[in-house]
Amino acid sequence: MLVLVVVGTAITADVGSASAGPGLAAYTFGASFAVLMFARRRWPVATLLLTAAALIVYYRLSYPPIGLAAPLAAALYSAAEQGRPRWSIGTAVALLVVSTAQRILEGDDLAYLLGFETTTSAGLMAAAIALGDGVRARRAWRAELARQEHAARLEREREAARRVEQERLRIARDLHDLMAHTVSVISLHTDVARESLRDAPDVAERSLAAARSACSDVGRELRLTLGALRAGDPDDGPAPGLELLDALVATATAAGLGVDVRTSGRHERLPAISDATAYRVLQESLSNVLRHAGARTVRIDLDYGTDALLLRVSDDGRGAGGAAGRPGWGLTGMRERLALLGGDLRTSSPAEGGFVVEASVPLEEHA
Repeated sequence: MLVLVVVGTAITADVGSASAGPGLAAYTFGASFAVLMFARRRWPVATLLLTAAALIVYYRLSYPPIGLAAPLAAALYSAAEQGRPRWSIGTAVALLVVSTAQRILEGDDLAYLLGFETTTSAGLMAAAIALGDGVRARRAWRAELARQEHAARLEREREAARRVEQERLRIARDLHDLMAHTVSVISLHTDVARESLRDAPDVAERSLAAARSACSDVGRELRLTLGALRAGDPDDGPAPGLELLDALVATATAAGLGVDVRTSGRHERLPAISDATAYRVLQESLSNVLRHAGARTVRIDLDYGTDALLLRVSDDGRGAGGAAGRPGWGLTGMRERLALLGGDLRTSSPAEGGFVVEASVPLEEHA
């Protein structure tokens, strides 16, 4: 409608001195410029070229002048908007050159032609092309922002899922270490109590008391863990360390296992995360000895270095062949804990028997 009104108005004004005058044919040409606009989105370049060709034919037939920019502006805009700015620029330059050269040959006033009309047409064409290209660029910019926002949202979701998975694994490791050790101790003490109930009531009573104490300890730790989870900050939960090693050894000793602890190096307090990891490794190692090894004695070596604490737990039991089936989650959990700090875990079965667990627990600042 805009093209039809602008072109129709120019035809009706008929400012040309040598034109054939407004008539049905001239208005038909004007309507054709408007009709071509219906195809500008699907075929922008074809619409632009047809409009330019129709404009040349229109002027060759000496119809009233309608300018170059008015009938061509929308087509120039659409081609640039659809990502064809070179076609728009090339068509505009070609029409300006052809039109200017033709009018110079016809003897038009050069000052008016070059100083006003050609400059005005070139400016309007350039504005239409710039507007179309600017709209295209802005749409592309918005689309890119939308893609970036979508990618950022996906990355946030993946990061949240990764954190949830890490926290789930941490809780699973803690509960496994806690429950496995406690259940092993309770099982051994109840077996001792059952076997000595009639012949040695005092031994049975001590075993049952030890089992009851283990139940109380695990219940307290579970309550603390659940309380920390409900508070939304699991890091505030219980974080046992090597200061509880004596109690851990006492529990294993009460279950009938001889434990020898040897310490070397400069004994100093470890960072909290390294301290908790070392304790959990020792706890799981002793639990495995109690459940699977059938050992009578176990030796724990702690070597305090400048960069890491080296742990070694060795027993005189049946070795790796004593645990039937595939390895359980205990060794996997220990490896995961140490990997988070940059440490490692090694296991072996010496030729003379038994099973050895060696772990390197880095200090926090080196992890």
